[in-house]
Amino acid sequence: MAFRVDAMLSASDTIHRLGGVARSAHLQTLGFDRRHLAACVARGEIRRVRPGVFASKALADDVHTAVVHGGALTCVNVLRRSGVWTLSDSDAVHVWMGPGRHTRDHSGCRCINHYQQGTPPLGMASLVSALLHFRQCEGDEAFFAAFESAWRKRLLSRSQRDQVRAGLPARARWLVDFARPDADSGLESLLRLRLHLLGIALECQVNILGVGRVDFVVGGRLIIEVDGKENHDGATMRHKDLIRDAAASALGYETLRFDYAQIIHDWPAVQASIAMALQRTAQRA
Repeated sequence: MAFRVDAMLSASDTIHRLGGVARSAHLQTLGFDRRHLAACVARGEIRRVRPGVFASKALADDVHTAVVHGGALTCVNVLRRSGVWTLSDSDAVHVWMGPGRHTRDHSGCRCINHYQQGTPPLGMASLVSALLHFRQCEGDEAFFAAFESAWRKRLLSRSQRDQVRAGLPARARWLVDFARPDADSGLESLLRLRLHLLGIALECQVNILGVGRVDFVVGGRLIIEVDGKENHDGATMRHKDLIRDAAASALGYETLRFDYAQIIHDWPAVQASIAMALQRTAQRA
């Protein structure tokens, strides 16, 4: 008994289950011939994004743009889609092209090309690849904060962390070795990394009786708190912070608090403040 392919199979559903984008050659092995795919495109059920590649109508715009461009979505775009904290204000679509591949012209193109080694997948790069591309695009600090964020969110297995480390140049592998899985924010990651490079060792996520858990303790008597906007906005949170600081002071601690704008845009002032506070606490000791 003969069956019409369009009576039994849905190209749209199949492409959606394949991740939203698929090659014609793969679809043909699943029973969709070229005529059927062309008919689905004509009916508006699927989209032909480039010769031999089809997408579901629900495919995200940034992934669609990357495929049209000729590669795979990567770098900060993949990290943001995964909920990873990123020190980047880029609003462009970052596309992994692979070495020697050519881009395709398309309307309104503002894509940033990544010609790193390897073969880009169809659609979107893995988180491991995106982290490695992000480092080359944004630098060590941004990579470190993103890596700790991904680890904190349990997005990276031990094997994947090892893959990230192996993909880094030898001189940068210490960043993975120095990383921790308990950084509450990218700001904490940045501050810890920067102070480490200054030779200042921090105790992280310290529980102090009568105060609670604090972000960092330096030199035994200096508390440093990093106040991300999402955690310390509002009068109620501010009042709780003041109570904690007063309790810490009664125990002989000095507390410094820094917010996003200070750490990102006024680091020299933050560094000077910490240095002077360390001198004061050392003198009292």
